[in-house]
Amino acid sequence: MQRLLGGIRQLLMVLGALLLLAVLLLVAGNIWVLTRTAPYIDSRVDHCRAQPVGVVFGTSSWTRTGVRNPHFIARMHTAARLVKNGRVDHLLLSGDNRTRSYNEPRAMWRDLSARGVASQRLTMDFAGFSTFDTLARAQDVFQLDRATLITQRWHLPRAIYIARAKGMDVTGCVSSDGAVEGEWRLRLREALARVATLGDLYLWAREPYFLGPAEPISPAPAVGVPADDDKARSRRPLPGEQALDGILPGEPEAADVLPAPGE
Repeated sequence: MQRLLGGIRQLLMVLGALLLLAVLLLVAGNIWVLTRTAPYIDSRVDHCRAQPVGVVFGTSSWTRTGVRNPHFIARMHTAARLVKNGRVDHLLLSGDNRTRSYNEPRAMWRDLSARGVASQRLTMDFAGFSTFDTLARAQDVFQLDRATLITQRWHLPRAIYIARAKGMDVTGCVSSDGAVEGEWRLRLREALARVATLGDLYLWAREPYFLGPAEPISPAPAVGVPADDDKARSRRPLPGEQALDGILPGEPEAADVLPAPGE
């Protein structure tokens, strides 16, 4: 019996040590990412540093309860203000288009068009399946070496860290509409994702799901071009990509929970 109790005690000690190590790695990884990216985050739209292109990260435009996602609204509001204030000339709308009824880039395009952003200032990327994929494609497909990243404050450190680790000169512009019910889950998931990002970059050399041919963005805005939906700039469709031609602006594309941005 004493031998059994001794073995259990040793097992608990090993498990405790592993748990402590995991907590230390989580804390250290987050501190590293947060401190390395803090100088590149601007909290107010009026203070956001000017860049040729703004990258807007996709998220569900509706929640599971059928109301508009405040994170989506805040990103669209910030992106539109940056264009109107002359802080960015062009917006790359990068998000998921996993099914016919779920199309983040199209939802962003429609919202920004309704806010008065001209279609020739918008490029849709339908393969932004994750934060990593969005930034890898921004660099390799859309040939961006400088950009303003537009998303919530808690998402910006990871996005900026990935971009700068890949050699991009980026800054972040905070889009926030205050605390949201249930946001603690996203913040916890984001804390874990920051540590996973270090592994993606330095251990297992993660690659994006899909790249495709280069399609450089020309950020200089065109003048006098009609704001026609069909002429909105977007890259060529991916195999199996779905369109939302039958869905009206403002109609829910999907009844979804508040997902982690770009995930």
